[in-house]
Amino acid sequence: MDGRDQERSVRWDGAAGAVRAVRALGSVRGLRTWRSAWRRRRADVLGLPRRGPERARVPGTAVDAEPQPGGGVVHFARSSLRVRVASGGAVFCGWDGAAPEPSYALAGACPEPDARAVLEPDTEGGWRVVSERVTVTVSRHGAVAVRTPGGVVLRRELPPRWWDRVAGDEGGVPGERSGDSRWVQRSEVAADARFFGLGGRSAGPRLRGGTYRLWNTDPGGAFVPGDDPLSVTMPVQLVVADAGTHLVFHDNSWDGAVMLREGAEGAGSGHDRPGCSELRMDGGPLRYWVLVGTPARVLLGWTALTGAPALPPRWALGPQHARWGFGSQAEVRRVVSGYHERGLPLSAVHLDIDHYDGHRVFTVDRTAFPDLPGLARELREEGVRLVSIVDPGVQAEPGNAVYEGGAAADAYVRDARGREVRGVVWPGEAVFPDFTDARVRKWWGGLYAERLAQGFSGVWHDMNEPVSFAAFGDPSLPRSARHALEGRGGDHREAHNVYGLAMARAGYDGLLEQRPEERPFLFSRSGWVGMQRYGGTWSGDVATGWPGLRASLSLVLGMGLCGVPYSGPDVGGFSGVPSPELYLRWFQMAAYLPLFRTHSAIAAGRREPWEYGSEVLEHARAALLERARLLPYFVTLAQLARLSGAPYVRPVWWSSPRDRKLRDCEDAFLLGDALLVAPVLGPGVTRRAVRLPRGRWYDTASGRAYDGPGQVLVDTPPARIAVLARAGAVLPVAGADGATELEVWAPKPGRVGGGLVVPDAGDGWQRPTVERFESRLEDGRVVVERQGGGEVGYRVRVRGPVDEEA
Repeated sequence: MDGRDQERSVRWDGAAGAVRAVRALGSVRGLRTWRSAWRRRRADVLGLPRRGPERARVPGTAVDAEPQPGGGVVHFARSSLRVRVASGGAVFCGWDGAAPEPSYALAGACPEPDARAVLEPDTEGGWRVVSERVTVTVSRHGAVAVRTPGGVVLRRELPPRWWDRVAGDEGGVPGERSGDSRWVQRSEVAADARFFGLGGRSAGPRLRGGTYRLWNTDPGGAFVPGDDPLSVTMPVQLVVADAGTHLVFHDNSWDGAVMLREGAEGAGSGHDRPGCSELRMDGGPLRYWVLVGTPARVLLGWTALTGAPALPPRWALGPQHARWGFGSQAEVRRVVSGYHERGLPLSAVHLDIDHYDGHRVFTVDRTAFPDLPGLARELREEGVRLVSIVDPGVQAEPGNAVYEGGAAADAYVRDARGREVRGVVWPGEAVFPDFTDARVRKWWGGLYAERLAQGFSGVWHDMNEPVSFAAFGDPSLPRSARHALEGRGGDHREAHNVYGLAMARAGYDGLLEQRPEERPFLFSRSGWVGMQRYGGTWSGDVATGWPGLRASLSLVLGMGLCGVPYSGPDVGGFSGVPSPELYLRWFQMAAYLPLFRTHSAIAAGRREPWEYGSEVLEHARAALLERARLLPYFVTLAQLARLSGAPYVRPVWWSSPRDRKLRDCEDAFLLGDALLVAPVLGPGVTRRAVRLPRGRWYDTASGRAYDGPGQVLVDTPPARIAVLARAGAVLPVAGADGATELEVWAPKPGRVGGGLVVPDAGDGWQRPTVERFESRLEDGRVVVERQGGGEVGYRVRVRGPVDEEA
């Protein structure tokens, strides 16, 4: 939400900036942000270790090797490398004694080593670890190559380089590790490879050559394609090439940057220029994981390593409405009534910071919302839930119960001299809980009882990069701020990127403890690897405009490939007033994304569909009704994401990663296996080109069949965007009476289709049952069978060439 007024859009520099700050924000807040920025700078001067002289180091020559379960340790003249293949095929590499744990990314215990993987000498003085799914070779100078069982190189890491501080007077806190040896590692991939991932990026989902910073950042104001970094950065790359797909994750939460260069294929053999990835980190361990296989297998292994995505309650897969500036209970009722009176489905309303008393977290403005629990009960009877914003900044003021409770529990981040770190956020001067301390997470999680007592059914975390308004410099906490880091101790350089992740854990665990019979609903603006265990994310403050619409799709696809399947944008863009056409096209695209939520800044106008005219209302109603019809399909996709890690929204190359034209397609996506969605991303478009994967696809509006691979033109009048169904697909939908039906798109003659259905009773923890169905043409009619035998159990409707019920 941050960025909602000039506080975020004004940039300051020097004395002139102070004047602009005061004029733009008012004397009190402007001077506070100026003072906060100087306070942060002074804290870092006093609290950070002095860099001083450094000495460059490379591994040197291999000396010997020590076999261990799953691989072993190769010793070099000036370093060592641990290589271990896990039982599921994931490869771990750790330099300088780095081990897989402790790690914020891993879910539970580190996976067991593959007992069949062996370390053995390789040619020219190197070593190799051979396993069933992957082979890792280590050269005598420290280059590491990951190969397929057939010997094809997927990735080659050149020997790393460190810059160690020369021993001496280093400052900082006595007796505490600094971990701030800088390092760089360069990698090579195939010339035809394409890069994806790195968290939420506004330009993509394919990542072109350039530099991508790894430091969770509120971009200020509103972002468009090319703005970088944003609120969720992850050192996770998914690399797709003809030779195969692999994912590499550098388990290091420090500030850093990834420099990418795409490869180029030459005219003949041996003249290709490989793709290149260079990672530079300001400190922390040099350790990484590599997973290889098909995209589906890679995401399955990634989920096993970092944790299954949290399963949203059924209602959270429906349409949701938010706005900064509802202002009162009466306004909330007016909006909900407007949806119902116009026959528009609605599952939740989100309340922003304006419902708080003076913007203070875990409070309520009793004047504007005199009976919030009563409002929540009233709306819930109508099928609408309330969702609350929660910020981490706590107003540092005597008499504030939350502040005093945290102070008594010693819950707040402190500086190197032991004083509470103070920043400036919406309620004024604030302190920040140290979520890297399990004791603090427990305390904070208990505060969510107040939100539940107010009638809220879920929460969204904001401002948790974390943000502290500042007139200049990084709008966050001092890098020297001290954190528990699960008892290891350290500073904000290591804790910054995992702050939002740890806050999400605190909130999720607190909600679960309060109501163990319900699945918690939580999504977070910032986070890190593993955040999917506690919920999802959203786009943050995306700019209103056609570029912002395109950036929204990029973020959802990129987050899904990093293991966070539940996400979505602010429909219409956060920052401004969209034109009716832009609003409608954004609305139509978002109807097919996991999190379907309108949202806007306080000055950006209303976002109800009827505010944009009768034509927009008519077409928005059609999109909402289609979302409601597809709800059983979204429920199935949510369950499958938890079971397999496969995102709801997938790149069109998901099942055809060797199709180079599909790898470069960024303006369409797959929703599960059954549907291909091609949104309208520019003004005045009533017909657009759609790149199809292999197989037969049906235009769901006209029923016309197209055969892929190839490119076709599909009509996209204002009433709809292009949605195509895969021939033979079996997908669950809601019938006219609300009961789940099977919609079957006629298979291609001689081909067999199918689909999965995972029923879900609602908000609880019922063990899912995966039902598998097969479709085929037989004697001129479509036949649908349940695999394993038995009755189909659902009404079946056939679409496509055979336009009749089966």
